Amino acid sequence: MVALRRARDRSRTPVAGGGALAYEGRVRQELGELRVSTRGRALREITREVAQWLRDRDARRGLLTLMVRHTSASLLIQENADPDVLRDLETFFARLVRDGDPDFVHTAEGPDDMSSHVRATLTQSSLSIPVDAGTMLLGTWQGIYLWEHRRAPHERRIALHYLGE
Repeated sequence: MVALRRARDRSRTPVAGGGALAYEGRVRQELGELRVSTRGRALREITREVAQWLRDRDARRGLLTLMVRHTSASLLIQENADPDVLRDLETFFARLVRDGDPDFVHTAEGPDDMSSHVRATLTQSSLSIPVDAGTMLLGTWQGIYLWEHRRAPHERRIALHYLGE
């Protein structure tokens, strides 16, 4: 906490042991929302939209957090070079969590209702991604994906929070 306070008032550049990052500039926060229309159950890459959001805010160095604001969709960092990876993930999850499973009681919105909640539980609702020089530090073949778990199209909302310079 002392390091952040000092970075904000620029009285000193904080220095910490153990290879910790020293803040040279002013620490700030940005909060926003990304709306994504889905076409039904599928993985949709949103890396470009997220990168544009960071550029629009002149983000330099910090941490980006994303959170999908729904219980039947999830976020992933996954390979974006070979579309077979996305097909294989869907095939695996279709076998692991079947729509219309007779053991599911919660079916208010149809046979894919509870299975969508289970899929979201087994994956992630939020991601944290470091940012340096205005660029997300993703691997060469990594992309950010929204995974729609429902069969029908939906508009999904993703909260974005940036903390950094």
